[in-house]
Amino acid sequence: MTVSDAQAYCTAYTKQSGSNFYYSFLFLPKAKRDAMYTVYAFCKAVDSAVDEPNAGSSPKDELKRWREELEAVYSSAPTSPIMVSLAHHVKTLGIPKAYFEELIKGVEMDLFNNRYVTFDELSLYCYRVASVVGLICLHVFGVTSARAQDYAVALGMAFQLTNILRDVGTDAAESRIYLPLDDLRKWNHPEKAILNRSYSPEFRALMEYEASRAHHYYKRADAAFMGLPPQERRALTVAEIMRGVYSRILERIEQSNYQVFGPRISLTNAQRMVIALRVWLRSRFS
Repeated sequence: MTVSDAQAYCTAYTKQSGSNFYYSFLFLPKAKRDAMYTVYAFCKAVDSAVDEPNAGSSPKDELKRWREELEAVYSSAPTSPIMVSLAHHVKTLGIPKAYFEELIKGVEMDLFNNRYVTFDELSLYCYRVASVVGLICLHVFGVTSARAQDYAVALGMAFQLTNILRDVGTDAAESRIYLPLDDLRKWNHPEKAILNRSYSPEFRALMEYEASRAHHYYKRADAAFMGLPPQERRALTVAEIMRGVYSRILERIEQSNYQVFGPRISLTNAQRMVIALRVWLRSRFS
C-alpha cells in the first residue's frame, strides 16, 4: 500500500466518524491536516477495538495486533493502512513512540476496570486516553515547549472529564462508572443509583462537584496557553477550537441541570463550525 492510499483511508475514516475534532482539522494546512486525520484514525481504531469490537473478535488480541503494528512503525514496515500512514507522519514529525504506547495502555484499562475508587486513579486513565493525544498533537502543530506540554495535558484532562460527565448515562448502561467512588460516597450517591440512572439532589450535587474539576483543568490550560508567545498560541488554534467546543458542551451539561440520563448532550455541526470560525478569527486578528 502506498502512503497516498493509506492517507486516503485515514482521511475517509475520520470524516465518517462524525467527531467533534473533524471541524477543527479543516483549519490546518494540508500536510498537518493529513497528519491529524491519521492520528485521529489511530486513536479511534484502537479505542473501537475495545469499546466496539467486531463480532467474534478478542479485544486483547486486537490490542496485541496494534502493539505489533506500532512496533513496525518504528522498526520495520507496518501493514495496516492506518499504520502505513502513521509511519510516514512519525518519521516527518518525530512523534515519540512512548505516547502511542501510553494511549494503548489507557484503552486497555477499560478491559480490566469499570470503576475508579479515587480521582488519582481516574487521572491516570484520563492522562493516557486524552492528555497523551494532546502531546502527540503538539508535534503536528510544531509546538513542543514545556509550557505547551502543560497546556496539552491540562486540556486533555478537561476534555476527558467533560466526556465522562456527558456519558454517565450511556456508561451506566454498560455497567461502567467513571466518576470516582470516593466522590459518590462523599455526596451520598450509591453506585446502584448511577446504574439505575437515578436523578436526585445528591446526583446533581455530585455532578456539580465533578464539573468544577473539569473547569479547573480548563483554567489550567488557559493559564498555560496565555503564557505562550504569540506565534505558539497561533499554532495551537486547532486545540483552541476544540477547547471552545468541549467547554460549550460542559456549559450545556450544566444548563440542563445535569440531565445526562436522556438524549446525549451535543452540538450541531453548525454550532461547532461557528465556534471554530470564531476561534480562528480571534487567533488571526487578536
